[in-house]
Amino acid sequence: MSTPNPSAPPESSLSGRVINLQAIQKNYRMGSETIRALNSVDCRIDANEYVAIMGPSGSGKSTLMNIIGCLDRPSEGEYWLDGENVSKLNDKALARVRNRMIGFVFQTFNLLSKSNALQNVETPLLYSGVGRRERRNRALQALERVGLGDRTFHKPSELSGGQRQRVAVARALVNEPAILLADEPTGNLDTRTGEDIMALFEELYGAGQTIILVTHEPEIAVRAKRHIHLRDGEVTEDYLVESA
Repeated sequence: MSTPNPSAPPESSLSGRVINLQAIQKNYRMGSETIRALNSVDCRIDANEYVAIMGPSGSGKSTLMNIIGCLDRPSEGEYWLDGENVSKLNDKALARVRNRMIGFVFQTFNLLSKSNALQNVETPLLYSGVGRRERRNRALQALERVGLGDRTFHKPSELSGGQRQRVAVARALVNEPAILLADEPTGNLDTRTGEDIMALFEELYGAGQTIILVTHEPEIAVRAKRHIHLRDGEVTEDYLVESA
């Protein structure tokens, strides 16, 4: 993969490119010591790619996920998301981009325990200022999309682990994000249920969704079409997966 010119802006979103990371570094202070979690990472991800970011504990994959997800900023370098340099935005502007562009699916589901499935899925739309009727309609459509139209008014405690993760996926999709970012999405699920969730991701990818999967499990990553491996904060491999 060629190294981009950091001084030149990336191609616009009209080209279909979603993510362009240029010479990304992330440093953390631990007492008097500086820890470099990411070291000059270059990466481009286009629309409708299905990418697995892999690496052992401490490799930098969680740090990279946080930067891609606009949960953190790089110490150095530039992050262009859909044609906008988001690495320089303030917290408020970054939150707006995050809510508009990225849907998150976490290992621990992160559902509101006292709210039902419909209310959980509606949550991102509240922050977007969407009206009540439209919120409800879009949340219902998202639940139908993940096969939970019959669990609309069930609370998380009344759902299985796989159903809770499907609610989380519906919530991630309700704003029609450019990117679905999944962090170890099967980590709290049994093998069969995890396979069901990965099959759902495959369906979403087939429908045109860009998916970035962060995992340390090869059996989960095998579903993705491109693998990016990290070690010690650097990209060591980046390749397309050959179809069987």
